[in-house]
Amino acid sequence: MGEMMYKLFASASLLTLGLYHLICTFFHLLKSPQSYAAKPFYPFPRLSSVTGNNHHNHNRLQNLPLFILILSLFVAFLHETLISFYSDPLVKGSTPVHRFSSLNSAAVFFLFLIIAVYYLLSDSTSLIPLPSDLLFALASVGFFLHYSAASSSAAIQTSDLQAHCDSLSARISALCSLLCLLLACRSRLFIADAALAAAICLQGLWQLQTGLSLYVDGFIPEGCHRLLDVQSGVEGSTKCDIQDSKLRAVSILDLMFTVHVVLVVILIFVTYTMVVMAAGVRRTGSYEALPTNSADSNHIQMKSLTGTQA
Repeated sequence: MGEMMYKLFASASLLTLGLYHLICTFFHLLKSPQSYAAKPFYPFPRLSSVTGNNHHNHNRLQNLPLFILILSLFVAFLHETLISFYSDPLVKGSTPVHRFSSLNSAAVFFLFLIIAVYYLLSDSTSLIPLPSDLLFALASVGFFLHYSAASSSAAIQTSDLQAHCDSLSARISALCSLLCLLLACRSRLFIADAALAAAICLQGLWQLQTGLSLYVDGFIPEGCHRLLDVQSGVEGSTKCDIQDSKLRAVSILDLMFTVHVVLVVILIFVTYTMVVMAAGVRRTGSYEALPTNSADSNHIQMKSLTGTQA
């Protein structure tokens, strides 16, 4: 039950942060497309109508998403650190391998935590803020290390289902690492920024699916069961003893992964539509940029006359 609760917390945190970043990315693009540049963090917009103490309190709320991120990273770091002290004879190499694998994951979350805390301190104190491209580069390193840790975790699992879940999670982290690297090189690449937010949402959905498939009896595939070490009383995740059951369960996980990708794509369309409606953007057809000189103006007038004569 403890692992399932952690998966729920991780899923809610990733979905919240990913959706918030996606909304801010779309709004920032629609508001100022000419000056658009990806940011690692979007604060809440300031309200010009608030004054005095209300204005001070609202400035604190600007960093609320960053506070949520720091809290989530701290919980993840604490969780991985604590479980490293527990015995786990159900992984390959038994408890020592489990301990070092958990500490490896904890170190990755600690790296992300350092970056987030420094960003918060630099925004609220006189510390020199890091450039956005450097922050994206550091995030790329962090996601790559998480990909490596998840891949290593998948390699030591005796549970075939958990190994497959960790492997798919590692691929999402690898995609996030590549997108952050692209944004570090080209901050105006809107597609990479939106894809990064979508990938974080996908990671959140996959954490939820992993918890359901491994720790909830009603979602465990047919022919599979929970692992249990009788001597130590340690209960692990799900394993399939028969090869046909294993292949069927892995196929179900692949199908569910594809379903979650489709859900994220739908989420992108719905979010963009709602942001466009909230921003008051209207398009009644194709349009051209306004002319910047008389030559362009005459050119557009000639095109209009030609179209009318035709």
